[in-house]
Parts: sequence; C-alpha cells; structure tokens
Amino acid sequence: MKIIGFETIKNMNISPERCYEWVLEMIEAKDKAMLPPKTHLNMPGNVFCNVMPSIIENSEGKIGGIKVVTRYPERKPSLDSDILLFNADSGEFLALMDGNWITAMRTGAVAAHSVMTLAKTDFKTIGMIGLGNVARSSLLVLASVCKDKKLTIKLLKYKDQAELFMERFKDFHNLEFVITDSVKDCIKGSDVVISCATYFEDDIALDEWFDEGVLVVPVHTRGFTNCDLFFDKVYADDTGHVDHFKNFSKFRYFAEMSDVVNGRAKGRENESERILAYNIGVSIHDVNYAAHIYQELSADRSSFDKLVDADMQAPTEKFWL
Repeated sequence: MKIIGFETIKNMNISPERCYEWVLEMIEAKDKAMLPPKTHLNMPGNVFCNVMPSIIENSEGKIGGIKVVTRYPERKPSLDSDILLFNADSGEFLALMDGNWITAMRTGAVAAHSVMTLAKTDFKTIGMIGLGNVARSSLLVLASVCKDKKLTIKLLKYKDQAELFMERFKDFHNLEFVITDSVKDCIKGSDVVISCATYFEDDIALDEWFDEGVLVVPVHTRGFTNCDLFFDKVYADDTGHVDHFKNFSKFRYFAEMSDVVNGRAKGRENESERILAYNIGVSIHDVNYAAHIYQELSADRSSFDKLVDADMQAPTEKFWL
C-alpha cells in the first residue's frame, strides 16, 4: 500500500479542466456507484469526524474508498481529510492518500458544473461570498472551462481576502473583478451567486435581492433557506443530503443533478427561473479523483516505486488464535 501525500498530489499539476471532467464522470455514473450514507460523529467543542465510504467502477474495475474528514477548531487548518483506496474486486489496499487537495478541487469543480449546467445561457456576472480555497477552486475550474466568456466577478469584501483573491487570478484575462461592501450589492444584479462561506447563523439576503434568472450555489448550504420557498427549482447532489431540510417538502421542484445530466429530470427551462443548487459533497467524487491520481502515478514506475510503502504484514494464510 502506497502513502501518497499532499505535496505529491499538488505537484502533479492536474488541470482544472481535468478536475471538471472527473466530476462529470461521477455525476453521470452516480447510479452505478455504491454510496451508503456517511457516518457523522459530533464531539464536544465543535469537533467532528465524518466517515464516507463508496465504491465506483472505472476502466480498471471496481475501486473502493473510505474518506475520513475531521475538524478540530484549534488545529491549523482545522479541517483535514484522508482517503483509503482499495481494489474492490480483490480487496487489495492500494493507497492511503491525503484528501485535502482532492476535497478542495472536487468541491470547486462540482460548483462549477452546477453553474455550467443550471445558469442562464448568457450569464456574465458572478457574485462570490466567502473567498477561501473552495471559492478559488470554483473559479479556477469555471474560468478554465469557459475561456471564451468574459466574466465579471463581484467579491464581497472581507478583511484583505478580496485583494488576495484578485491577485491569484490576475493572469486570467477573461475575468474582471469588482469589490462590493455589502451582501446586497454582491447579490443584486448577479446572474450567479456562489457562497463558499462556511457558516451563517441566519439567512443573509432578502428575497427581493435575487434577480429573475439567478442561480444560487451555497456550497456549505448556510444562509439561503428563504430561497427554498420562492425559487422555482432546487437541485442537489444526493436526495439524502437535503430531505431532512426544514423546507424540503415546500420545494416547488426538486431533482438530483445526476438525473438532470442523464435526461431523467428537468434542468433550467427558461431564462427567468430562479434556481438553487445544494451540492453538499458525495465521496464518489473523492474516490474517483483518488483512483485517477493513483493510476497516473503508477503509470510512471520509476517514480511510483519511490513512494513510501506501508506494509501491514497481513497474514497470507488462515491463522488460528
């Protein structure tokens, strides 16, 4: 079993376009995957541990993975994740991988996919709230898959993050930036609103701030429950992630994204529909990313052999106690 760390994955320089392709693969193939509910363990002090198993099928056969995410507020960064990858046909454990780059990039790629699938045809203006790594990955993927579209990005000012965000994207000539001082200014007039803020205690916007035709993508779900009640359509990556929401029974129309891309459910039908996309995150994306990364690394045998091996010295025959 190989140990594949954060720097190894980051240094592969996987393009945003490939990240988008890998997400699309799993959204299209969700019905073929085994995706049991995740186990969520809450502990005192706003500490948690999520355990998310899944099995997917690709050109190499069936691949399984178990993603573990922990949050310890005093740790830097507070969130950390790892992925245990195994061959689901043979049971062989393949790798223990850092999951932090994978989590950030697949989350952003899923948000970008929602925009490309559900935004109105001529979307030009995107309001962004919360400017951390997920916001960066969302825009990295989105700007890369629509290079020929000129986009205006409205950034909600927070400390010095808007300026740092603009600096990160200074070489993207299809983007221009505007810094806004209020949530209202960020949302009003935007064709798409992407919120990557991790926590809001209450809803953050009045109904009238959302223009006709707007798509709202609240990556961490918080702050937009009023939209549940008057938006025309609501989508999610998995029904089990949202069917406990207090307004679920009041959604005017609901479908999973996999059903939209496979033609089993309606997507956007006109340019005036207001649409909400809750993509909370399913581990099939993490496992698919991990499988692609493992396969690419193993294709270069000389480099692959240099990766650290973890030999568990498992028994090779039946043993007795």
